[in-house]
Amino acid sequence: MSFITSVRPAAAWGAVSAAALLTACGSMGSSTMAPTFSQASLPPSIQVPAGNRVALETVGVGDITYECRDKANMPGQTEWVFVGPNAALNDRSGKQVGRYYGPPATWESMDGSKLTATQLAVAPSGPTSLPYQLVKANPAMGMGAMSGVTYIQRVALSGGVAPSTPCTPMTKGQKQTVKYQADYIFWKAA
Repeated sequence: MSFITSVRPAAAWGAVSAAALLTACGSMGSSTMAPTFSQASLPPSIQVPAGNRVALETVGVGDITYECRDKANMPGQTEWVFVGPNAALNDRSGKQVGRYYGPPATWESMDGSKLTATQLAVAPSGPTSLPYQLVKANPAMGMGAMSGVTYIQRVALSGGVAPSTPCTPMTKGQKQTVKYQADYIFWKAA
């Protein structure tokens, strides 16, 4: 009798623990399986085609590096040229889930899977922010979160534009970094 009495509370505790774990896993699944992102308000040129679904929503927080270089086909003139990004990719709760860096522009998950992409379109987002962007993903390297990604959108932008300091022939070769933040929305075939 005492054996049955001591087993029942342990079994009940185990059932409660299992239910709590399943509830937690279910909530994680629903937040990643049912994203709230809608592209309805985005310019048509950067909307992802039908037949794709949101697989992952991230917030990129980091820096963009620019270098003062000669303007192409314009001897004696200089301009700030985009060199590459270096940002953490965080989920909506603020936990880091990957990195975005380059060149070449590379999105890498904490699970080691990563991909590069080809730019399809950009559209203005505001005078002090990088433009909206739509890229078509190249096949992922490694198995994980980046496997099967078809498109990536850059939206909800803040900062990242070229430095306001002058780029002159005297400062040619100098690099500067600027802070930026953007949402990166990863899509997979539906």
